[in-house]
Amino acid sequence: MTAARSGPAFSVHDIPFSTRGSWFGISPVLAERTRAEDLHLVSHQNGMHAVLSLVPLDPATGERAKTRVEAAPGLLTWTGAAGRVDLAFESPDTVRLRGAGLPLRISAAARTLTPFSGTYFYREPAADAYVFTSYETGRRYRVTVLSGSAAAVSGSQMLGSGERGVSVTAGTGASWEAAVEELDSARLPYTSSQTFDAVVAAAEHAFAAFVDAVAPWRSQATPAASLAAYVIWSATVRPAGLVTRPAVLMSKHWMDKVWSWDHCFNALALAPGAPALAWDQFCLPFDHQDETGALPDSVTHSEVLHNFVKPPIHGWTLSHLRSRLPEPIGRSELAKIYGRLARWTDFWLTARRAPGAALPHYQHGNDSGWDNATTFDPERVVVTADLAAFLILQLHELARLAAELDLPDQARRWARTAAATQAAMLDELWTPGRFVTRGVDSAATWGSSSLLDLMPIALGEHLPEHIGKTLADRIETHLTPYGLATEHPTSPHYRADGYWRGPIWAPATVLIEDGLRRAGHHRLADEISARFRALCETHGFAENFDALAGTGLRDRAYTWTASSYLLLAEAHARRDSR
Repeated sequence: MTAARSGPAFSVHDIPFSTRGSWFGISPVLAERTRAEDLHLVSHQNGMHAVLSLVPLDPATGERAKTRVEAAPGLLTWTGAAGRVDLAFESPDTVRLRGAGLPLRISAAARTLTPFSGTYFYREPAADAYVFTSYETGRRYRVTVLSGSAAAVSGSQMLGSGERGVSVTAGTGASWEAAVEELDSARLPYTSSQTFDAVVAAAEHAFAAFVDAVAPWRSQATPAASLAAYVIWSATVRPAGLVTRPAVLMSKHWMDKVWSWDHCFNALALAPGAPALAWDQFCLPFDHQDETGALPDSVTHSEVLHNFVKPPIHGWTLSHLRSRLPEPIGRSELAKIYGRLARWTDFWLTARRAPGAALPHYQHGNDSGWDNATTFDPERVVVTADLAAFLILQLHELARLAAELDLPDQARRWARTAAATQAAMLDELWTPGRFVTRGVDSAATWGSSSLLDLMPIALGEHLPEHIGKTLADRIETHLTPYGLATEHPTSPHYRADGYWRGPIWAPATVLIEDGLRRAGHHRLADEISARFRALCETHGFAENFDALAGTGLRDRAYTWTASSYLLLAEAHARRDSR
């Protein structure tokens, strides 16, 4: 029994095995800081839930077999001394399984069933299959044996605690096959005309087409491009629940949401090769914009959170997105996004400006995306220069959009507001050598050792030259062998795994690299890009990285990190080709 394996190999301990469109993956990661010995089918509907455990068995003892797990985009394999088990996605809601020499035990991950939680298991006579129905996901998982036989069925129709599951096996020298489907309520009995090898080939072809579209420029000089594309492709889900469009989740680990600034980097990376998917990423949070114009903090299958917002980087994003899309945005769609972006901007100019204030404020570090940065240590309700800078860029983009839409009065109004906001930012927050933060209630001002204080470099060409140079010089002091530390490494507040108090993050890297380049600081921008790309090529696409050791931290399969790598790698490849 053989199956082709192509595409980048990866560890399922770092990156879940999944496919574009699916709401589940195969992984040993069951929750933050929780890993199992065995692989599980982990669903992201109604939250992150381990539903089924998948355990190859020793045919001689019936106990767990010692196996080696290998994964590539189209195929996952357990290999043991007695044989192997293969798994591939036939469709977003169906995986096919095949084994030779090793039976596979498919069991409910939850051992206890209550009236409100757990997994009920039974044989479904109408489909000649076995069904697990999960309270947590609200879905059913149907196992159909295609060849071989079902053995060691336990816990069928059982209530309370105990093991529930079925083993799929075959006689000596024979192989077995099965299908596992995620379904809402019922469907016709499973049938398929595809062989297992054809299922694998189709999955590999689908991924190959995706990576060729989004990274046609890749070469030996960009060795992580294919794996970055897989992280994005495999974390994409089809519309369901409150997710109104095809969406790239931040991860199919526990960070299984779309946050309202993370999505911007995914949109930019996808734009040239997958423009429709890119546009969906940009627009998805705007589908949940509230009556004040605020975007939600995050969106996922069964939850939209509005208790915080995220920084207004959307004007910056839209400007770059429009230049990267292969075709111009149609006038009607442009008018629609203009209206949405205007409402988002008005939210900051009204709901987030104190009476008489010229500059908007954050209510908490979470609003900035830099949740616990040291900028917010003295106070949380604060006026910061990064927020002003992002808003200025957004106002400039609104002025351009209004002019294109033949709205000259509005264009002039946005341009005047941009100029006034920048003047206030420089007047109120710039002191010799640095930007400071001001408490809204106390009116006290302070500086910090956080890279957040230097984010106004995102203004690029709009900054006075001497301020841009001062910021660039200070940014360079945050540069470690691996990239930009979010807290200066000499700071007493620096923490190796301190979230925004030290580790390297992708969005800060991309925003700063772009601002430096637009301000004319190409040498430093090149160095930041090179170090971040090398970091990803060595340590993968983690949520963030230890700034002094380079190791990946927290969620290890984060899409905005993969997208940021693709953006920087593509730009580097284009510069090299010129």
